[in-house]
Amino acid sequence: DKLLLAVKYGADTVMDLSTGADLDKTREAILGESTVPIGTVPIYQSSLEVEQVADLTADRLLATIEHQARQGVDYMTIHAGILLEHLPLVYGRVTGIVSRGGSLLAVWMMTHRRQNPLYERYDDLLDILRQYDVTISLGDSLRPGSIHDASDRAQFAELATLGELTRRAWERDVQVMVEGP
Repeated sequence: DKLLLAVKYGADTVMDLSTGADLDKTREAILGESTVPIGTVPIYQSSLEVEQVADLTADRLLATIEHQARQGVDYMTIHAGILLEHLPLVYGRVTGIVSRGGSLLAVWMMTHRRQNPLYERYDDLLDILRQYDVTISLGDSLRPGSIHDASDRAQFAELATLGELTRRAWERDVQVMVEGP
């Protein structure tokens, strides 16, 4: 119903941010009814498939991305630009990390003291997106949640990484959007 209303009132695209039961069935229904491009945030589904976000693996994340690509999703928000070295820059923020996908990956990185698996496996991720002609929407994990946090070191550090990831996507012939700016 939400999809049909959004399209009726002029939406050019719709994000499926579903986190409830039977996500595959919900997504298939949305894709079957939609006349506009549909996007997803694969880490939402991946995080529901494990007991704790720290239990996620790069292989599981990539498997979810490929699964959703096979289902026919047009674009995906991927939070590959938040890096382990960015996390200390968040201290002192009023609103911390307001991105759900970014906060999930921050927890994973802090727990494992390892780099973002989506950054480490970015070339594999691009191979999947290229194969299925899916556009990557690079998620702005460190966007500000308040005026106090706007244009801080954390945000600009991630933006520099998103620039690098954009160039890498172009080199692999994968269409790319950058959230936020």
